[in-house]
Amino acid sequence: LFKIITFSFVMLLGMGTMNAQSLKQDQNKPEVIAKKKTADLSTQLDLTGDQQRAVFRALVSKESNYKKHVNGKDLNDAGVAANKKKFDDVLNTSMKRNLTAVQYKKWLTLREQ
Repeated sequence: LFKIITFSFVMLLGMGTMNAQSLKQDQNKPEVIAKKKTADLSTQLDLTGDQQRAVFRALVSKESNYKKHVNGKDLNDAGVAANKKKFDDVLNTSMKRNLTAVQYKKWLTLREQ
């Protein structure tokens, strides 16, 4: 009986550690990062529902491309720098297309900070 209780206790502790690790890994997903940034931009730029969806999609695309091609790599490498510029330009174009002129100008100032 003591062995069963001890085994159950050890298994319970192990499951808690596994859940904590998966939550930590989820914070690095492009969707989670984009959702947080979209929420911040939504309050700062007063985005409509359609704009929120478009901004979220653009940010997910940027974050996933950064994760694959830019993050953790040497930014002095010409290929990495070119990829970073390309992804930034795509985000810029998408934001310019989906935001009003006033919102876009404010987004540019927020981005520089």
